[in-house]
Amino acid sequence: VQVDLIVRDTCRLRPGVRGVSENVRVISIVGRFLEHARIFYFRNAGEEEYFIGSADCMRRNLERRVEVVAPVETPALRKELRMYLDVQLNDRRSAWEMQSDGSYVQRRPGEGDDPRGSQEILIDLTAARVQERRRARRKKALAAPREF
Repeated sequence: VQVDLIVRDTCRLRPGVRGVSENVRVISIVGRFLEHARIFYFRNAGEEEYFIGSADCMRRNLERRVEVVAPVETPALRKELRMYLDVQLNDRRSAWEMQSDGSYVQRRPGEGDDPRGSQEILIDLTAARVQERRRARRKKALAAPREF
């Protein structure tokens, strides 16, 4: 089973250790924002499950507060979460991949790779959505009958 972890900071699990974690990949994305999505994706026997939550699984956060993780079942929302994960997992600009000794190596864009980092891509996608919705609202307002 392939396990991909997108972590912001500390990760005690070392990837690529034979017999322990050879199927684990740990990626850290360092960019404009410190926060990262808390999306959990599982696939078992062809069944996909998505969860989102506040859970920052660090000991200090689990002792004196309540963390929540909830399933996402709406197909359109699942598709969007998958897109976020794909953008982050394919980051070749601001992602660093942990090695089995705990060091990180920065990924580099190859030929044909998007030169932007995942945060920049997601910012651009969000800006395009906002602009599209504004256009749609204006169009709807112009098409609506007016009272005088």
